[in-house]
Amino acid sequence: MNIKGKTILITGGGSGIGLESAKQFLEEGAKVIITGRNQAKLEAAKKLLPSITIIKSDVENQEDAIALFDQVASLGGIDILYNNAGVGSPALNLGIANDQILNNAIYEMNVNYFGVIRLNNLFIEMLKSRKEAAIINTTSILSIVPALEEPTYAATKTALSFYTRTLRKNLEILGSNVKVFELLPPLVATEMTANRNDKKMTPEQLVKALISGIKKDKFTIRVGDAKLLYMVNRFFPQLAFNLVNPKKIYASLKQ
Repeated sequence: MNIKGKTILITGGGSGIGLESAKQFLEEGAKVIITGRNQAKLEAAKKLLPSITIIKSDVENQEDAIALFDQVASLGGIDILYNNAGVGSPALNLGIANDQILNNAIYEMNVNYFGVIRLNNLFIEMLKSRKEAAIINTTSILSIVPALEEPTYAATKTALSFYTRTLRKNLEILGSNVKVFELLPPLVATEMTANRNDKKMTPEQLVKALISGIKKDKFTIRVGDAKLLYMVNRFFPQLAFNLVNPKKIYASLKQ
């Protein structure tokens, strides 16, 4: 897919992977709109990248989503929708009764899964009307193997992965030219993972791989350790599970 000259909307664009994506898509010759719920982060991004357009919006909120669509439409619309926004919650043992387990699950599912469907449903006809268009969904290495420390996050990303593949096939059945890409990152150095001491990929490396995959029309883009884990899980699922969930984390889940 050709990126130059396209207009892209990036959710969660004020920091981390979203902000790095804005930077690299600009370098590829795209016009970039970023959205997020933190106005200060959006304004900081605008100072860093003056040519981007910023729109404050929360993907969890239906009214915000509709207002976002209307504003984007008034600007001339988009060719690429990049559903990047995502949230996670602190680890809890699912085997211990705690109302916060359900509260966390609702919050994460609303943003990570329903938020994507909400925006896709609003923008799909606009994208279908374009000569060449795309949807990019960020899932996770944890859609391959679940993580004991991030059970609901993994579940939301697995749901999104299945949805992404189904959406791609549904559009194909309709004869649509809209391409659907799935990005499966490993652990990436962002605010969400700041307290993790594990091996991390930089947002710059991840987005470079994303853009390379888009240019090659590679619809499933596994990056770094996600490639390795995918192969290990195919042949040695228990080993893959143990790699994601080493016994050293068990102590933190006993309370």
